[in-house]
Amino acid sequence: MSVLSEDTQQSVQDNLLKDGLLTADKITEAKQKAEKEHQSLVSILVKDKYINNEQLTKYIAHANNLPYVNLKDAYVEPSSLELLPKDVAEHYMAVTLGEIDNKVIVAMLDADNIQAVDFLQNKIGRPIKVYAASEEGIKNVLKQYKIKIDDTADVQYSGEGAEVLNKTEAETGGKNIQSVVQESPITKALNTILDFAANNRASDIHMEPSETELKIRCRVDGVLREIMKLPKNVEPAMVSRVKILSNLKIDEHRIPQDGDFSIIVGKKKIDLRIAISPVVWGEQIVIRLLDKTSTALDLESMGYKGRTLRAVRKGITATSGMILTSGPTGSGKTTSMYALLQEVKSESVNIITMEDPVEYKIEGINQIQVNPEVGLTFATGLRSILRQDPDIIMVGEIRDKETAELAIQASLTGHLVFSTLHTNSAAGILPRLLDMGVEPFLIASTIRTVLGQRLVRKITDEHSQYKSSAIETAAIKEVVNNILPAANTDIEAVFNDLGYNNLPLQGQNGYTLARGVDSPRSPGGFSGRVGIYEAFEVTPTIQQLILDRATANKISEVARKEGMISMREDGYLKALTMQTTIQEIDRVISSEEL
Repeated sequence: MSVLSEDTQQSVQDNLLKDGLLTADKITEAKQKAEKEHQSLVSILVKDKYINNEQLTKYIAHANNLPYVNLKDAYVEPSSLELLPKDVAEHYMAVTLGEIDNKVIVAMLDADNIQAVDFLQNKIGRPIKVYAASEEGIKNVLKQYKIKIDDTADVQYSGEGAEVLNKTEAETGGKNIQSVVQESPITKALNTILDFAANNRASDIHMEPSETELKIRCRVDGVLREIMKLPKNVEPAMVSRVKILSNLKIDEHRIPQDGDFSIIVGKKKIDLRIAISPVVWGEQIVIRLLDKTSTALDLESMGYKGRTLRAVRKGITATSGMILTSGPTGSGKTTSMYALLQEVKSESVNIITMEDPVEYKIEGINQIQVNPEVGLTFATGLRSILRQDPDIIMVGEIRDKETAELAIQASLTGHLVFSTLHTNSAAGILPRLLDMGVEPFLIASTIRTVLGQRLVRKITDEHSQYKSSAIETAAIKEVVNNILPAANTDIEAVFNDLGYNNLPLQGQNGYTLARGVDSPRSPGGFSGRVGIYEAFEVTPTIQQLILDRATANKISEVARKEGMISMREDGYLKALTMQTTIQEIDRVISSEEL
């Protein structure tokens, strides 16, 4: 970044004071140190960690009347990156992010360098709109050029499969497997894919064979995006490479296989779950990435609020009974279970879990991995657990009548049991257990609290506000107008009850919503995900409905009368507090669901 003028430095200082990031005393202290060390004030502020580079870049951009974009977690489509060659991008620390209003969006480290801007505009051959970005943000996007296979991806492997690759020459008949494999283009391709996925917060990698090619897609914030296509002839070698690392049978192509291994990207250890299945054109590989360092296991940060949070916390204070969570695959059910275990974990209780697989290892909790090959299923494991004097039990998933009945028996004998089921809503859990053949009186007498959840994409921190359209306004009024505060009510009490501050009042013609600014930071203006939830206590009224074998709709109707906030309502409240969008909520929750 170019040397800052005195006016720019003064503007940065004034805005830091104005925004409360620094006090006058801290500014004075930093100035004295800057004079003593013959450095600029901003250099000292960053060096001594008063502010970070991202904040500094934002304030400098503001001082120079330049738009700013945070790219530290950004994903940029390959087609947008290709607007500027990688060598030019690296030389000028500038990246292309996309197109808006027939202009190419360019983020630069030195955004006020007129000569560089002119050169880039001529190089691209089209009008450009320049944003200021930090060095870390630019480097994050530059890494994404690596999706063109190279051998610089910093990926290390661990696990049984990696031990096979690391065997000595003596063990392999005079040939070191690792030295040969590491030279392979397949290794470079896999390293590049894993490195890209890890650095772009991907939750899954899909390797999908077709008749003519191998397509690679990554799921980022719940949405799949194609990142690469490989020639068809590399597919067998890629499948074999993954099988070796996962310690699977290389010569088995007829049946599905599951495995796992770990990688280290940068300083982060990421566990990978592998599922390989035979399909028409070969074998499909799906890799689930579990980055434990980026997962916060506390309820508030996951999006639990107000009535829902209170219902959950009341349920886990019980000494016996069941707490059940529902939702489709990938909706965060297991993470919610772990967060609940963190809430109840203490030296005075014995917590044992049965999981398939163990996704997060937690200190102070005894976790058991299901292994059907040796007869260790949820049902057999649960029988064993009951002989180990547990206070709290977590069963990863209730899949059949036997497991359901054992879990219920455990709760009847003085244990608190957590588990999950696959249903569309919280209320759907109760009829689902009836469908499994569990007696209604057992369900009614043991279940304390049920939850339903989904994950929705969050809009970026830098976003623009707008007034809701007529269609959006009508949808909001239909879904949540009855729970928004009225002008003649105790507004603070409503805020506290719902767990959201600064909600709009009832009856407005339009509502203030937000969307990602120009979508430069990540596709669609989204970055990361947050949960939307519904939860209710099984009250005497709902117990009677269970005994009467009522439908999920009837149970949900009564639960809402008793105060439950539905998932759609929770999602709309999050949209009204500018965490997500109405369109994202409607995408995740279909019109058939409550």
